[in-house]
Amino acid sequence: MAGRGGAVAAPADVTGATDAEKRAVREGVLTGERALFKSRGVRVEGCVFEDGESPLKESRDVEVVDSVFRWKYPLWYCRDVTVRRTAFLEMSRSGLWYTDNVAVLDSTVEAPKEFRRCRGVRIERTSFANAAETLWTCSDVELADVSARGDYFAKDCSRLSARNFQLVGNYCFDGGRDIAIDGARMLSKDSFWNCENVVVRNATIIGEYIGWNSRNLTFENCTIESLQGFCYVDGLTLRDCRLINTTRAFEYCHGLDVRSTTRVASVVNPFDGVISAPGIDEVVFDDPEVDRSATRLELDDRG
Repeated sequence: MAGRGGAVAAPADVTGATDAEKRAVREGVLTGERALFKSRGVRVEGCVFEDGESPLKESRDVEVVDSVFRWKYPLWYCRDVTVRRTAFLEMSRSGLWYTDNVAVLDSTVEAPKEFRRCRGVRIERTSFANAAETLWTCSDVELADVSARGDYFAKDCSRLSARNFQLVGNYCFDGGRDIAIDGARMLSKDSFWNCENVVVRNATIIGEYIGWNSRNLTFENCTIESLQGFCYVDGLTLRDCRLINTTRAFEYCHGLDVRSTTRVASVVNPFDGVISAPGIDEVVFDDPEVDRSATRLELDDRG
């Protein structure tokens, strides 16, 4: 361990150690570049990392508990990492990059740009106060009871699942593949753009321009408010959804299967499919290249 101004200790090599066998680093203030560089089988408890980049870079089989990261790049190129009850302060930005098999539990993250090109990510009961550019190009991601505030959350992620998820921030999940969300509240403009194979259940999504340029989007039992939502989509399914104040929807969409439980404010130039709703206040077909007969409207104006 390196204290204030102290030397950096050589990493212990106890790869595959049990919890009892792990080298313990407790209640220290660790400073300097790469304070615990290339550690193997280490448990860090009650420590503060500050004034030095990349403290745990290239480490394996690491557990961090009740600690604080104050400086940049704490967990790069690591593997098999568990972090519990730990705070990532604002300057610990870009904290977890190129790291595989990582769990962050019951923690607080103030720093932006966390998680980049990671594989096997599990985050539970954790809040992100500044989630700008967080979770980019990660795969095999599990989120549970996560809240986040920031733009461009989870860009280009694949095989991502989330439950009890809350987000305030625009442009989330851009470019995502194989995404499943169950239970969410999202205030997000331009969510789910350029995506493929997305299923969202039991969610409230408030924001403009949802789902553009995507393929195979399914929303079930959701409340959605949008301007020009769901345009340029190939394969869109909405089941038992409430489309409140949803205007200029479904433009240039193929394969619509829309079942709204509320009236839809306006629909513009859909290519083909079925739209079922209690009513549609305005239907616009003003593009001569769109065949109006290819879209079936099933309306019940008693709604």
